[in-house]
Amino acid sequence: MRATPLRGPSNFAAPLHSEMAEASMPLTTLKAFMKMEAAGGVVLIAASAMALVLSNSPALTYYEALLETPVAIVVGPLSLHKPLLLWINDGLMAVFFLLVGLEIKREFLGGHLSDMRSALLPAMAAVGGMVVPALIYVGINWGQGPLLNGWAIPAATDIAFALGILALLGSRAPLALKVLLTAVAVIDDLGAIVIIALFYTAELSVASLVLAGAALAGLVALNLFGVRRLAPYAVLGLVLWVCVLKSGVHATLAGVAVALTIPYKPDTAGRSPLKELEHDLHKWVAFGVLPIFGFANAGVSFAGMTPASVLKPVTLGIALGLFIGKQIGVFGAAWLTVRFGLARMPEGVSWAQIYAVSLLCGIGFTMSLFIGSLAFENLPPDQALDAPVRLGVLIGSVTSATIGYMILRFLPRRWSPKPRSSGS
Repeated sequence: MRATPLRGPSNFAAPLHSEMAEASMPLTTLKAFMKMEAAGGVVLIAASAMALVLSNSPALTYYEALLETPVAIVVGPLSLHKPLLLWINDGLMAVFFLLVGLEIKREFLGGHLSDMRSALLPAMAAVGGMVVPALIYVGINWGQGPLLNGWAIPAATDIAFALGILALLGSRAPLALKVLLTAVAVIDDLGAIVIIALFYTAELSVASLVLAGAALAGLVALNLFGVRRLAPYAVLGLVLWVCVLKSGVHATLAGVAVALTIPYKPDTAGRSPLKELEHDLHKWVAFGVLPIFGFANAGVSFAGMTPASVLKPVTLGIALGLFIGKQIGVFGAAWLTVRFGLARMPEGVSWAQIYAVSLLCGIGFTMSLFIGSLAFENLPPDQALDAPVRLGVLIGSVTSATIGYMILRFLPRRWSPKPRSSGS
């Protein structure tokens, strides 16, 4: 995000101009990012709505048959056989996590999380926003055996939807508020990656893990030897994905591993391979990967459902975790962090706006559905929990989005009181 200033003795004004341009670049890039996420959010909503319509129409049989269509790739002795749904969740979502990994690396090396004091407020808010929803889910499902495996479902935040809501508000949502939400969501994504790696891993294949380690070592070597062309990273990244897929570790983590090896520092021409790849991937993820994932995973049939369906432990735990847990966790952690002088309030942002953002963090949708697909994948078909999970995610996400939007929409436009000092 930051360009290296070119300084020379013959131009005294050049350093100052370069410094000003350098400071404005993160905000300019962030604005472009917001626009992309907002537009992609609309497509994601449309694709998910279509899945709901098909799931509650005579076309349900065709919708399910499409997702269960077997797809195979065979290369010599190597063969991968999966239904279309798993190719989407294991394959396309690896591209999504590649983008997430690129964003996390950029933010920590040269973005809004590169300064420890600036990163502390969103970091504490993100941790609170993961812990409290998980505790609410566990409290509701305590003693329910395998149902407890879904504890991480309400801990996630969907950055595309959340930023899309802020984008709809225009000037009512100051840029500092968008920066805060982005930082919280990026750290939340990092937490989700750690959770998937530690808690949602199947039985491990040692041979596949060794091969995956070799591929990862090759990617690191490319970085250390200064290779800046993306093609070698893509080839080794594909090998890594296949090995991780076969190892028992979830294949999407391969995308994150590849992202962390992509060079960040710009060359003499000012080109950063990481930033270029991130920019190129955004449109494919926003308008392709996420809408396809939403279409494949948001379909839930309401046939036979009654008001009592909402009170099932899994559904209730997810819905309340997202709606109640997120606002308590994010807002409470942010307030305590400022109250004890560990961080300052963002300039020009009020506590009411931060509370609204804590509600928007309850839009779990894509990430929550994804974790939900992992949490109960080993249950027998007659105990499948796809519908309760999807219903809980939809209720919690839609409620959080609606109330968060309404608060920001009807706050007085000019009401932006100066925050009290961090020690008050």
